Amino acid sequence: MDRADVVHDNFLRRVGEGDLPPPVSPDAFADSGLSPVDLVALFRSQVLSRQLDRTSRKLQARGEGFYTIGSSGHEGNAAVAAALRADDMAFLHYRDAAFQIHRATQVPGQTPAWDMLLSFVASRDDPISGGRHKVLGSSALSIPPQTSTIASHLPKAVGAAYSIGLARRLKPEHQRLVDDAVVMASFGDASANHSTAQGAFNTACWTAYQGVPMPLLFVCEDNGIGISTKTPGGWIEATMSERPAMSYFRCSGLDLVDSYKTARAAVDFVRRRRKPAFLHMQTVRLYGHAGSDMQTAYMDKAEVEADEANDPLLHSARLLLENGILDRDDILAIYNETGERCGRVAERAIERPKLETAVDVMESLVPPKRQWQAKNGPSDEQRAAVFGSDAKTMDKPQHMARLLNWALTDILLDHDEVVMAGEDIGPKGGVYNVTAKLHDRFGAHRVINTLLDEQSILGLAIGLAHNGFVPIPEIQFLAYLHNAEDQLRGEAATLSFFSNGQFTNPMIVRIAGLGYQKGFGGHFHNDNSLAVLRDIPGLVVACPSNGADAVHMMRECVRLAREEQRVVAFIEPIALYMTRDLHETKDGLWTSTYDPPGAGQPIRLGEIGQFGDGEDLAIVTYGNGVYLSRQAEKQLAEEHGIRLRIIDLRWLAPLNGEAVLSAIEPCAHVLVVDECRVTGSQSEALMALFAEKLPEGRPFARIAAEDSFIPLGRAATVTLPSRDSIIDAALTLTGSRA
Repeated sequence: MDRADVVHDNFLRRVGEGDLPPPVSPDAFADSGLSPVDLVALFRSQVLSRQLDRTSRKLQARGEGFYTIGSSGHEGNAAVAAALRADDMAFLHYRDAAFQIHRATQVPGQTPAWDMLLSFVASRDDPISGGRHKVLGSSALSIPPQTSTIASHLPKAVGAAYSIGLARRLKPEHQRLVDDAVVMASFGDASANHSTAQGAFNTACWTAYQGVPMPLLFVCEDNGIGISTKTPGGWIEATMSERPAMSYFRCSGLDLVDSYKTARAAVDFVRRRRKPAFLHMQTVRLYGHAGSDMQTAYMDKAEVEADEANDPLLHSARLLLENGILDRDDILAIYNETGERCGRVAERAIERPKLETAVDVMESLVPPKRQWQAKNGPSDEQRAAVFGSDAKTMDKPQHMARLLNWALTDILLDHDEVVMAGEDIGPKGGVYNVTAKLHDRFGAHRVINTLLDEQSILGLAIGLAHNGFVPIPEIQFLAYLHNAEDQLRGEAATLSFFSNGQFTNPMIVRIAGLGYQKGFGGHFHNDNSLAVLRDIPGLVVACPSNGADAVHMMRECVRLAREEQRVVAFIEPIALYMTRDLHETKDGLWTSTYDPPGAGQPIRLGEIGQFGDGEDLAIVTYGNGVYLSRQAEKQLAEEHGIRLRIIDLRWLAPLNGEAVLSAIEPCAHVLVVDECRVTGSQSEALMALFAEKLPEGRPFARIAAEDSFIPLGRAATVTLPSRDSIIDAALTLTGSRA
């Protein structure tokens, strides 16, 4: 017999017979702070959550519903919703349907049964995801959507909590959270062991330990098992009860009185003290992990039945009966009528339209545009005061690092909602001095020195963006991104998609990367792989090759984040930061003067760069490849008479294939120069584009880095394209060898 049916039959029988489980908490209802009306409302939320689980299983059996993780056994989280306010942002565990249902009772006009059933049947009318996934979430209820996350939502909850105190000082125009708000993040006991969760706990404590406001409530719903792996008894309490700067609370999620009293105490502590708290809620898991999972395949039947006997709905029924609030018939009537209503609503939901085309599905990958109030920029006197002595050198050519520094200074001057964050970006000015003086110019609240944890840096940025900021986080080296790539792939880039554009987290992630550094770092500081970024839907990937482009592309990235709410990765080629010369020492050909805001030609998303107009050969490249190709071009022209043009992609994703094809159209030959590895590099996409779109017989080829990590020392560049290898490939392709 299906365990859902067993739990259902047990509830009907045991309530009818008055065979209810004994109390798990000594707390009396009279001292709970709940009224009889409150307790009935909580019970109704629990019942609706349970009946929606049962309805979902029936829909799946009919082929009308899809993979889902149920909330049965965790319905005590409705009490946490009651303890919080509806404007407290909640990042929910996937078993928290009862939380969302009960929060809906706090906001007029909500229809949780209808909304959730639309999600279950993947209808495009689903008010949160538009039919893209079965998710909990609601803009009206301040619940950003989450899918089947394993703690990946905790770093951004830390960031959102941090943003509240920051917003009190800086007042971003699109601030979403009020000054005394609390952020809540819930998760399971198994997820608490994930490195992402541990990083979030540590970051919250590290921040609060220094006296920085961190109004964050972690809620661990401990059912003692993760899929089929049991959590050691006492493990969560042992590891979480004595964390520095974070208070620990414990309750039974089976008992609404205990859950509400403890949750209220924890919420009051966080709201009053502006410090993090950890609420450890004991629960049970009914039906198994998800879908067709059968617990009896890895648990003794006696264990399964023991959990079923502790059904939280039975405990709630006992509370209602023993306090004379409802009788057995009332309880059963609520339960049965709710189930019948879910069935009726489900039949209507089935008939609602579904997503049908790729255009429909992808519509929310790019967020909606955001309007900003027009503001006067800084005066000339204010700008001069901020730049200080740097103003005297702005008419002289500079390298990329300094030009980027000045561009970031102007961006921070022009946009009060822009905040930077990263390892060592403060007084030190970053590893390469790109952020030098910014901390002195704008202070620690806008140039934030973070702890050394990339997941927390990106989580901070996502959370800041949830509250109206436009963050510019820095990942110190490209290789370090791999410690935290899921924060971009699984969180930042998916938010607009899974919320139908209702929630966004715009940001510009600065990443120092790529190869050609000499004498420093080896592969961990010379990572030449962008594959992890290029295949993330909706993500913009920018890579300037020179300082002048870097300035204008950074400004465009800020525009994309502010106005179009995009998530952008801005790749800064480390080897070109300080590069001044192109062909000869002191020729200064790789420097530029600084264009202040409003000067120069903007570089919009998708606009390619072009050097030269020769038609013998087109070299398509980016980053260091542009620099090396410019060196090769001189020799190819002077010694071999090859007239060529160099196409600088600038924007690696989304790739503007039409612009590239148009730029190379007059050329007899096409060579792709890619500093990233043969496998997974941009060159693969370009070669496919040319194979599909170039006229038959048009010769094209590529050179790319070897499929190798980069060593240290004199061999640091031997696996990478070089000036000489570009010349050799060009001569071979064009048949120009003497």
